[in-house]
Amino acid sequence: MTTEDRPPARTQRRVTAMKRIIQTVGAVSIATSLLLVASACSSTTTATPSTPGAKSLTIAFVMGAEADPFFKAMKVGATAETSANGDKLIWQGDPSLYSPATQIPIVDQVLAQKPDCLVLIPTDPDALQASVAKATAAKIPVVNVDTHVTDLSNVVSFITGDNTQGGAAAADQMATAIGYKAGGSYKVVAGLTSATATTNVDRLKGFEDQLAAKYPGVTVVDTAYSQSQPATANSNVSNWLTKYPDLAGIFAIDGTNATGASSALQAKGLTGKVALIGYDAYKTNVDLIAKGVFTALIAQNPAEEAKQAIDACQSFIQTGKSSIAAKVTLPNITMNKDTSAADLTKYTYVQ
Repeated sequence: MTTEDRPPARTQRRVTAMKRIIQTVGAVSIATSLLLVASACSSTTTATPSTPGAKSLTIAFVMGAEADPFFKAMKVGATAETSANGDKLIWQGDPSLYSPATQIPIVDQVLAQKPDCLVLIPTDPDALQASVAKATAAKIPVVNVDTHVTDLSNVVSFITGDNTQGGAAAADQMATAIGYKAGGSYKVVAGLTSATATTNVDRLKGFEDQLAAKYPGVTVVDTAYSQSQPATANSNVSNWLTKYPDLAGIFAIDGTNATGASSALQAKGLTGKVALIGYDAYKTNVDLIAKGVFTALIAQNPAEEAKQAIDACQSFIQTGKSSIAAKVTLPNITMNKDTSAADLTKYTYVQ
């Protein structure tokens, strides 16, 4: 679990309080008080609620893989909003592996801390359904972000990027990159993190549906999964390049797959020869657009997703579910060589 720093105003109030203690107690009490203050500073605490009369909440946020820059960018938004609201943030996930097997025990650990609200990014829609039921039974409201469980009836709100549209946009970019012509035949592959994560499923569907509708000569001949491990994605791409010497393009369906794919193409000297369309605006990948490694990246807004999830928790607890949208879908941004430097900077994920 990662804890957040105490806001400066809170720290100043503790310093003032410490001075009063020093003026009124003896040397032993002073030493004891100092120890208590030092101990408190090492844990996550909250600021004064920004809305008068509002309750300071403890909000747990469980994602798929903490090392993923997408989730790091999401943490920026969650941290800023909990600080502004005077809430405490519990931020926790597996260090690097995107898997229900590792996520479920983490959710159990977090629920044992009895947070006021749980923001959950389920790594599998069915496997994490029981975790939502467990939270609901404990009267802990649940918000889904990015991905969702199968049955959303006990979920306060689901906030995500437009994954189907993102997949369709990737198909358009792919067709342009491979120089698609009617009557031609082109082989492409897709690298995913998970076969069941709803973002991956929706992006692949959007991609395949758009190909079928507008570019029928393009066929997705293979898919493979990385569990958010760039090294695994790299191996998958290397295998494809051997298996399909006439491969026209690769759709890397999330940021870690994009990172692994770009490394594999560069290592084999295939930059610009095999089209690479990626997802997520990791800075290292955005920088590779100008070098021709990526034809395009589909960028989301993870910080805004997290902000809206924190606000949904606050709104539900303060005013009830009737005031909250059941689903919020945020637009994507397509980044390519024609995107201005200012926009490339603007939409690159902040960590």
